[in-house]
Amino acid sequence: MRIFLLILAIAWTSQTKAEQVIHKEKSLYRNIVVRESRNRRCLVFAVKRGDRNQTCISLNDPNRIVFPYARMTFAGLLLQPTPARILVIGLGGGTMPTVLSRLYPKSTIHVAEIDEAVVRVAKKYFSFSESEHVSVFVQDARVYVKRAGLKKMTYDLIILDAFTGDYIPEHLMTKEFLQEVKSIMSEQGVLVANTFSTSRLYDHESVTYGSVFGAFFNFKMPITSNRVIITNGRQLPESKLMQERANKLARRLKKYAVKIDDFPRHMKRTKDWNEKARPLTDQFSPANLLRDD
Repeated sequence: MRIFLLILAIAWTSQTKAEQVIHKEKSLYRNIVVRESRNRRCLVFAVKRGDRNQTCISLNDPNRIVFPYARMTFAGLLLQPTPARILVIGLGGGTMPTVLSRLYPKSTIHVAEIDEAVVRVAKKYFSFSESEHVSVFVQDARVYVKRAGLKKMTYDLIILDAFTGDYIPEHLMTKEFLQEVKSIMSEQGVLVANTFSTSRLYDHESVTYGSVFGAFFNFKMPITSNRVIITNGRQLPESKLMQERANKLARRLKKYAVKIDDFPRHMKRTKDWNEKARPLTDQFSPANLLRDD
């Protein structure tokens, strides 16, 4: 009996060490949890369809970008390798603006994040910080982009990564919103959007992006179900040029586990969606009905 109780105690202790909730709160928009599991700390948004990791960091190697889709986002640098002004929509744990600020210390980086609680958690638990060049604006991204357009502000790199836990808010997926985003892209500006490749929204979303930007790179890799849409709203660069840029960036990104020199061969121009699908608009955006369970 003693041996059995000892085994249970060891198992319980092991499980406790394996995963601990180190922070929990309910914001205006979601339930926010920070979990620590062995050498990993994760920001979790608890939603109806199950918990969703938004950001994870390796406690043993803080520089390493954990999620494949986050690493894939850096493919935008193959179209715009020297962004002076950057907009990140959706903060999460702050991985993207943190790494970009290290790569481009003189660049201006703005972050639009609707949830003030997320900003606090990112600063306290994920080493995110604002600085002279990095600023967070606690606003709905749609409002921020609209106001930026009215102020004639432009960005060289815009990263759309505004997951709520289930998916991107529907008002940030419509043709009208993307047109507003396009209006604040500089002449050499690039948009990078993190989405899913397995959702029933795939066809509608693809057609919507095509209707606003024309051609785009459909970037998918076998290690993740996410896809990254990358476009400049103009003629896309040839693969040879992107590979040359990737080779130059590879050493700088190695410490973050971003194998950017492997990206160009996965960035496809082929349309693998139903081109007759209806675009998402402010009047037609049934995102909640088209998501997979």
